[in-house]
Amino acid sequence: MKIEIWSDVACPWCYIGKRRFEAALAEFPHRDSVEVQWRSYQLDPGLPEHYDGTELEYLSTRKGLAPAQVSQMFEHVAEQAKGEGLNYRFDDVVVANSFTAHRLIHLAAAHGRQDAAKERLLSDHFEHGKDIGSREYLTSLGQDLGIDAGELDELFTTDKYAEDVRLDFEEGRALGISGVPFFVIDRKYGLSGAQPPAMFSQALTQAWHEKQPLVMAGAGTGAPGSKSSDGGAEACGPDGCTV
Repeated sequence: MKIEIWSDVACPWCYIGKRRFEAALAEFPHRDSVEVQWRSYQLDPGLPEHYDGTELEYLSTRKGLAPAQVSQMFEHVAEQAKGEGLNYRFDDVVVANSFTAHRLIHLAAAHGRQDAAKERLLSDHFEHGKDIGSREYLTSLGQDLGIDAGELDELFTTDKYAEDVRLDFEEGRALGISGVPFFVIDRKYGLSGAQPPAMFSQALTQAWHEKQPLVMAGAGTGAPGSKSSDGGAEACGPDGCTV
């Protein structure tokens, strides 16, 4: 079973949603058969590489929200994050464009380190005041993930993985995704937002059962009156009827 998660590094609910999804997945009996893929999404593609101001100033000026409203929102989100064991520090958040960070996630995926990259970027952005648009920071993160220095240098001197990130954006739009986090299960079920773990558990269970083949009742029992060892009774098919 494959789960694709559209998410932005600069989205506070995406980190909360990640934790809640992980809690549900940890309790899922078939978790070892689940593939998770992080897909790129940007809440504000037009954001400058670096924004000269605080997160509160950014949301107030660019989104047209009153500072008091933004502060109230920060308090609510931070409280929700705390419930998931996360320590959000909005006063220390460095506002920066996340496009290159998404490219790094794609590079990390090529090394089997996609989830580790996503986790570090979210934590460093919301809990540790790191600059997710900084080449120095992203290079250091890549090295921590075990990625070769040459590949990291290529990330900043070429447009490698830029098209992959844009394709994620396009696929998200094609699926009707207009907000994140957004979870897609086997391209059949979609869950929007940082749902409670119980909702993720319900979706995982439903999707798993629907994709499994039917199990024949009484299979292999050789029940009295059956015409075959799989427990099947008289029936008709393309080659005729049993007698």
